[in-house]
Amino acid sequence: MPYLPRLKVCCISSLQEARLAIEQGAHALGLVSAMPSGPGVISEEQIARIARATPPGVTSVLLTSLQDAEAIIAQQRRLRTRALQLVDRLPPGAHRRIRAALPGIAIIQVVHVTGQEAIAQALALAPDVDALLLDSGRPDGEVKELGGTGRTHNWEISREICAAVPVPVFLAGGLTPQNVGQAIQQVRPFGVDVCSGVRTEGRLDAGKLAAFARAVRSAGEAPCPHDRGA
Repeated sequence: MPYLPRLKVCCISSLQEARLAIEQGAHALGLVSAMPSGPGVISEEQIARIARATPPGVTSVLLTSLQDAEAIIAQQRRLRTRALQLVDRLPPGAHRRIRAALPGIAIIQVVHVTGQEAIAQALALAPDVDALLLDSGRPDGEVKELGGTGRTHNWEISREICAAVPVPVFLAGGLTPQNVGQAIQQVRPFGVDVCSGVRTEGRLDAGKLAAFARAVRSAGEAPCPHDRGA
């Protein structure tokens, strides 16, 4: 059955980029706070400014590498985004503390698909979050990679996760206008997330983003032999 995957455009750096993403049908805007590595980091002042200007119907998402629940809660209260994307592992109980302190704020937990162990991680995390996002980072590296790598991962594992967990799943990691259609057909995620694949010299590229959005729509409209009826 055809479906329309949600589109999340990440690494938004300005009000102009936010408007461009929304014009192309973005359902969510990713706003990147301090990270140990990777692209797209902007100041908290700029995150708050873009979050304030994000219209109803579009979700402003704060990407945070913080792991302490109280620090994450304080950061969201400063910046007032509509959702949190937790890009690193959190200690037991942290998600529940965040949920209790921030009712109405969606919690998206990133799972970095480095191998089959990602399936068990996703199943364990799903009950405590609103959505999962599958990415291609290396959180155990000497310098943590927590997103924006431009690398794809094993989509067969991502497909297994989408079929197994009871919450929406976004697919990220190395997606481009050229491969996102194949990714959607293979994985059938709730949504897709893109950063470097629609940028030229670090700037959001209107032509690439339009091509990406078209590819997402086309792939969603096409029937798939293993469609789960999304």
